Amino acid sequence: MKKNRLLSAILAAILLLSLLAGCGGNNGDNNSQANTGNTNQSDTGDTETGELEGDIVFWHSFTQGPRMEKIQAAADEFMELHPKVNITIETFSWADFYTKWTTGLASGNVPDISSTIATQLVEMIDADAVIPVDDLIDEVGRDKFYENALREMTAEDGQCYGVPLYLNTEAMWYRKDLLEKYNLEVPETWEEMYEAAKIITEGENGAVYGAAMPMGTNDMLATRWLHLYVRSAGETLITEDGKANLTSPTAIDGIKYWVKVFEDCSPADAINYNTLDEATLYYQGKLAFDFNTGFHISGVETNRPDLMEYIDCAPIPRVNAGDPAVGCETNTTPLVVWKNSEHPEICKEFIKFMYEEDRYVDFLLSVPVGMMSGIKGVTDSEIYQSNQTVQDFKHADEVLNQMLEGSTSIGMENGPRAEAGLLTSQRVIEEMFQDIVMNGTAVEDAAKAAEDKLNDLFSTLG
Repeated sequence: MKKNRLLSAILAAILLLSLLAGCGGNNGDNNSQANTGNTNQSDTGDTETGELEGDIVFWHSFTQGPRMEKIQAAADEFMELHPKVNITIETFSWADFYTKWTTGLASGNVPDISSTIATQLVEMIDADAVIPVDDLIDEVGRDKFYENALREMTAEDGQCYGVPLYLNTEAMWYRKDLLEKYNLEVPETWEEMYEAAKIITEGENGAVYGAAMPMGTNDMLATRWLHLYVRSAGETLITEDGKANLTSPTAIDGIKYWVKVFEDCSPADAINYNTLDEATLYYQGKLAFDFNTGFHISGVETNRPDLMEYIDCAPIPRVNAGDPAVGCETNTTPLVVWKNSEHPEICKEFIKFMYEEDRYVDFLLSVPVGMMSGIKGVTDSEIYQSNQTVQDFKHADEVLNQMLEGSTSIGMENGPRAEAGLLTSQRVIEEMFQDIVMNGTAVEDAAKAAEDKLNDLFSTLG
């Protein structure tokens, strides 16, 4: 990845809520959870005694209460063990975080440590804004981490710049009671899902829709759904040589499929739905099918606890019956250490502290089944397995772990690349779908125009 890519990438790409379906809904709050004490970074570590000493700032985007509380509790405990360390935690929505670090980069107004997402990490590496953490990964145990997750964190120089804090992956969520009501089997192919969604839509007469194909331009959910179709058939939206793929026969079939689902199975308002709009319908019991992560469990529990016994997930559908059920998308949330930090040693020690098994499992259980472990074997522990939600959704947990194998972030199938950020941030595919539905533009023409537009954007990264 070239160091001069960041400026054009930032100017071209504003990533708004790209992991919300993978990281659950957030309320957009810009809250600050800070312990007492200043953030003066002039302190230096005590080199004579080896005792950690200094102030660090930690930015994260875990705006939901339980996760935010677990992070704060870990910081408080770390500071008790290291009384000369002061950790100030600031919490931003995912969209606000992107704006905050990209605008603050030039002035040095960036944190010491932060969470991020894979596509943003590519930009951080290109900007020379974060440091390699291979030493930290080796201390925790490199073989403990999922290989695909580490590969997304690894730059062209061969160094790894992020430590996967947690993963989540997409699966097909459905309502067992609605399938039973209409005597339907769990779909295994895309066409079976469409047929079932259409039957339920017509039978429920507006009370429940089969699906809600989202086409809103406020985020990248239409890109995600097209990606799921294309990946299930073994193709990618970005080719190995870094070109957009919207005009292959498989991509054209996928576009036509989702237009059909929108027209026959979705509420008309879905043309403007973003992640939260679409997910909330499932949470409220108004959708039969949806594509999301294990965060759907907590969403339904909050909104319609009476439906908890009726929700489950299955592998992403395939184009043809008999095709293997393959994982299509994994969202990796890493922690990174910023180059601007005067105390990278404190940052790394705190990250190691987070990975101590009991503390790490406690963090994962703030969203059980939703946050999947970045470390192999941790979820086999008695503490994790005794959690009631884990027990109630054992099948869903198994499916999600199955979908984890071989899947990557959108556009990262051939390794980390800046083009993936443009694919998911520029709303080109969302605008393409709206053009087809609203203006009657032929699918092939709209796809070719969108493909050309993406390739023009990609060319700015050269």
